[in-house]
Amino acid sequence: MTAATDIAAKTEGQQGTLYLCATPIGNLEDMTLRALRVLREAELIAAEDTRHTRQLLTHFDIHTRLTSYHEHNKETKGPELIAWLAAGHDLVCVSDAGLPGICDPGSHLAQLAIAAGIRVSPLPGANAGLSALICSGLDTTRFTFVGFLPKTAKRQREVLEEVRLRRDTLIFYEAPHHLRATLAALAAVLGEERQAALGRELTKRFEEFVRGSLGQLCARYAAEQPRGEYVIVVAGAAEEAGETAAAQQMAPTELYAHYLAQGLPKKEAMRQTAKDLGISRREVYQRVLAEER
Repeated sequence: MTAATDIAAKTEGQQGTLYLCATPIGNLEDMTLRALRVLREAELIAAEDTRHTRQLLTHFDIHTRLTSYHEHNKETKGPELIAWLAAGHDLVCVSDAGLPGICDPGSHLAQLAIAAGIRVSPLPGANAGLSALICSGLDTTRFTFVGFLPKTAKRQREVLEEVRLRRDTLIFYEAPHHLRATLAALAAVLGEERQAALGRELTKRFEEFVRGSLGQLCARYAAEQPRGEYVIVVAGAAEEAGETAAAQQMAPTELYAHYLAQGLPKKEAMRQTAKDLGISRREVYQRVLAEER
């Protein structure tokens, strides 16, 4: 798409376009030229916090009209904005920082627009999760974005159990007042030896990366007061962990046959089966004997 076709005059009956516009996560110089132009040309900007966005617009001498669109009014305001788009007006959606639709109601508006057959287009830019990932020193070929964990300890553990054995690098967001508790939860479920990197205040004056095992990070922040917004990047599970988990899903006789097929002697196959499943060799023997009868 060329610059000239972003905001253009509409023919009769033509719908508008919903632009999902990235805003800086700290450094205002990360605002893209295209985003600035579209924000100036648009008739309306839907902002998570109009006061916060007004400061951004004032800095760049942009005077486009603002309307609020956030988690608490999305159910009523969303349909109004879709009607605006359906009438042929373009709309730019922004969050407080980064890409709208990542841990904010921008995703809800995009879903409504797509369901209504309205064009949705990105205005790319800064993103905290990917910025931390590429500077983490961990594997970037496969990753899973988890975002903020649920508030209750029970739900936190459930989510962490879901991702515990994934080989992907894991990305979490966290506020400073919850960082210690979140690190403790990660260490408890994923293991204290799991490697991780913390990105703090990304692109800002006091940007910092701290790397080490989850156990080391817990110890560091037990003695140091967390400050600023954090991205926590955690290494994926080791290959051995995934293999052990797969083995634990097999029946004793199935796992025993698996080890025999790999060439292990009967006694060794029985011993390894018992070890993987956490049962006695006698129990494995009885299961195999029953199967052979």
